[in-house]
Amino acid sequence: MADKSKQHNEDQSIDTILRPESWSDYVGQEKVKRNLHIIIEAAKKRNEPIDHLLFYGQPGLGKTTLARLVTREMGASIKVTSGPTIERAGDLAAILSNLEENEILFVDEAHRLNRMIEEILYPAMESRKLHIVIGKGPGARSVTLDLPPFTLIAATTRVNLLSAPLRARFGATFKLDYYEEKDIEEIIKRSAKILGVGIDTEAIEILAKASRFTPRTANRLLKRARDYIEVHNEKKVTGDIARKTLEFLEIDELGLENYDRAFLKAIIDKFDGGPVGINTIAAALNEDRGVVEDVYEPYLMRIGFLRRTPGGRVVERAAIEHLGGVAKARLL
Repeated sequence: MADKSKQHNEDQSIDTILRPESWSDYVGQEKVKRNLHIIIEAAKKRNEPIDHLLFYGQPGLGKTTLARLVTREMGASIKVTSGPTIERAGDLAAILSNLEENEILFVDEAHRLNRMIEEILYPAMESRKLHIVIGKGPGARSVTLDLPPFTLIAATTRVNLLSAPLRARFGATFKLDYYEEKDIEEIIKRSAKILGVGIDTEAIEILAKASRFTPRTANRLLKRARDYIEVHNEKKVTGDIARKTLEFLEIDELGLENYDRAFLKAIIDKFDGGPVGINTIAAALNEDRGVVEDVYEPYLMRIGFLRRTPGGRVVERAAIEHLGGVAKARLL
C-alpha cells in the first residue's frame, strides 16, 4: 500500500512538471486559445479582471492547465477548490471572503456544487456581493459583504448538470474537444524531453494512437514506458517496448481498456449489438448510468465504435471486427 501511495504521489509530481507553463507549450485547442487571448488582452487594456469563464469537456483535456495559464497571463494569483469540497454555505463564504483583489477562484468538478451553493454564487458573480445568514430560527439575520473584484473559472465534465442560471452568469463558455493525433505526438515528444526519456518515432506513434486523443492518457502511457526501460535497463523507448508497455497495461493499439471491451461485448453478446437503452446497459454492467455516459461512451463514439440512436445504443461493425481480431489473436 505504501509503494502504491508513493507511486501515486510521484505521478502527481511528474504531472505538475509536464503541465505547460506558457501558451506556446500548450499544444492543441487552437480555437479556445485564440478566443481566450482576445478576452485576456481586452481585460488587461481596461485594467480589469477577466470575465468569469466556464471550461467543459472530457477529463484530461487540459481544463485545469488552461485556468493556470489564464492566471499566469493576467499576473494574478489563484485559489483552487472543487465542487465536492464545498459542502456548506459557510465553506463557500469562507473562500469568497478571503479572496484578494483580482484573484482567480478555480472550481473543478463544478457540476457537483449543490443548488444552495449555486444560489450564493449568483450575487457574488454578478455584483460582488456575498449574502449570508447568521444564526438560526427567530434570531437569524442576513448579512451582506462586499467582495473584491475576482474571476471565477469553473471546470466540468458534465455541463448539462449545471443549472441554467449559473451557466448564464459566465461571460464565456469553452468546450475542449479531443485532440488530433498529431497534437498528441507533439505532447509526447515534449514530455519525453522534459523527463529525459529517449523515444523513437515509431514508439511516439504507437503511444499516441493508444492515448484516446487525451494528453493526460498520453503522459500516463509515456511514464509507464519509462518505467519499463528503467526496469529492463533499456536506453530508449522503441516501438517494440511501446507495444510491450501497452500489453502489460492490457491496453490495445486503439487505447481500449478492459472496461471498454467489456462494455462493447455486453451489447454484442447480450443484446445482439443493439439498439439497447442506456439504463439496461448500466444494469448489465452493474454501473451507474452517469459512469457509462461519461466514461465508457465518449471515446467509443469518437472512434466510430458506438452510435446513439432514438432506440438506444448500437455497436458499429468496426467495433465487432476489432474485437474479433483481438479474440483471434489471443487464440493464436
